[in-house]
Amino acid sequence: MTTPGSDLAVTRRLVIPAGELRERFSRSSGPGGQGVNTTDSRVELSFDVATSPAIPDDLRPRLLARLASRLTGGVLTIAASEHRAQLANREAARARLVAVLREAAAPPPPKRRPTKPTRGAKERRLAEKKRRGDVKRGRRGSYDD
Repeated sequence: MTTPGSDLAVTRRLVIPAGELRERFSRSSGPGGQGVNTTDSRVELSFDVATSPAIPDDLRPRLLARLASRLTGGVLTIAASEHRAQLANREAARARLVAVLREAAAPPPPKRRPTKPTRGAKERRLAEKKRRGDVKRGRRGSYDD
């Protein structure tokens, strides 16, 4: 697990310095016991994808395209409030940010190579069609006068 205040290693090529991450804390919703009204345990972790010098130039367009629906002004924001402790939420937000960036930075899958059915597959298909037709023909009643 990454500790708050340290650099985030997303991939071998992409390491985000701790100084580029912005954290905001607010009160978390839901149950919390006696400390519910006093602790700011919800964490919003923001990272500027559009202008960050940590992102290699050849990787930036892919990240911006794949994260377009999640960006607000080029900034990716992750919110974590599932834990009662602020430190646990900070770690959860960092882990989620790494997962989102790693998925977006992954290279596109290789193009599908179209293949043709084998001769045996074609013959089996036609034989099955013939067999099915014979079954249906056998069900038809013959008209004897």
